[in-house]
Amino acid sequence: MIANNYLVIMAGGIGSRFWPYSRDRRPKQFLDFFGTGRSLLQMTVDRFRELVPVENMLVVTNIAYRDMILEQVPDLRAELVLCEPCRRNTAPCIAYATERIRALAAEKGLAEEKVRVVVAASDHLITNEREFVRVIGQGLDYVGTHDVLLTLGMRPTRPETGYGYIRVRKDAGEAITPVMAFTEKPDALRAEQFLRSGDYLWNSGMFVWNLRAIDTALGRYLPEVTAQLWAEGVYGTEREAAFIAERFPHCPSISIDYGVMEKAENVCVLPADFGWSDLGTWGSLYDLSQKDAAGNVSLHSEALFCESRGNIVTLEPGKLAVLDSLEDYIVAESEGVLLICPKDREQHIRDIVAEVQGRYQGRFV
Repeated sequence: MIANNYLVIMAGGIGSRFWPYSRDRRPKQFLDFFGTGRSLLQMTVDRFRELVPVENMLVVTNIAYRDMILEQVPDLRAELVLCEPCRRNTAPCIAYATERIRALAAEKGLAEEKVRVVVAASDHLITNEREFVRVIGQGLDYVGTHDVLLTLGMRPTRPETGYGYIRVRKDAGEAITPVMAFTEKPDALRAEQFLRSGDYLWNSGMFVWNLRAIDTALGRYLPEVTAQLWAEGVYGTEREAAFIAERFPHCPSISIDYGVMEKAENVCVLPADFGWSDLGTWGSLYDLSQKDAAGNVSLHSEALFCESRGNIVTLEPGKLAVLDSLEDYIVAESEGVLLICPKDREQHIRDIVAEVQGRYQGRFV
């Protein structure tokens, strides 16, 4: 039953790798990258509407973004925009949302094994949304009768070094199958080997499980988190905000992958192919954007490319960039900051942001 489905959207990141387009006060999940009139957050909510009632959608975010979320998705329940007092990675975020869902389920008299939960990021891009709905529906059906922690694995299309990988049996096909191993982001040589082997999927960071399965796993593998966040009679009451403000900062900063998924024995993967990208870098945005004959991309502005190839340009609307004899560069300008960076150096953008933060006391971050 769709009424038993819940969605947790993680929307607290700052998107520093898309600086200067993405900024602390308006990070990438709130931006319209492709001129569609919908931000990444709005597109995320839209694609789940067929699977989860809007009244069962929770968004976990930073307190600074609460009003922006409710402005962009006004039919969300305001009390289900959960505000973290500080950033503690994905495991405490998911544990907080899990406890809130447990309180909601108890109000309805639902047994935990009957409550099915999807966890997704707010800033992923999906190009085949019909296939996405089918796959997520398949996952929800499965966890309704199996106490497993299900992750979605994307079929790799290139030797990507920016994603984690999931090892599966070569003959897994489309079936839900146990995970053999999780692998951190590889170097270029290993990424090539992973692609050729056919044994690996990209780790999408999307999860499906029932409430009992994740509750049990959190208690077993992350007691240092549950010791802070488990409490009876707090969630959904006027005491919740003060409780989270006091307890959440004492949680360790740890990802759900490292804290639970890599340790649990009941982890399965659902292989999928629905045009997924975590849109985590300028390079991934370039790959997904329409290009001219020389492989150049221009977003939100005008650009004239003279003897230039493989560049991505985004300026504030109404501005023109002229690139002469430039190849494989990022040119991005927003709110008084201009970034010019080779695409193969974009992993250094976070370091650049940190230096700008220190030198200019946060004025341009």
